[in-house]
Amino acid sequence: MAVPKRKWSKARSRRSRSNWKLTSPNLIECSQCHEKMAPHRVCKNCGYYNGKDVLQLSADQKG
Repeated sequence: MAVPKRKWSKARSRRSRSNWKLTSPNLIECSQCHEKMAPHRVCKNCGYYNGKDVLQLSADQKG
């Protein structure tokens, strides 16, 4: 059975964990209303995707 020959130091363990980072979400600008939105998703503000109205939002919901 494989067993490590020696213990990893605290510095070595912490150095290897230092690259575990969260990444910020990639946001683009909606071509219709210019709000920030996730790419390849329907805009939550205006309901457009790829230049087409896909969600029928009521007048009070549209920005």
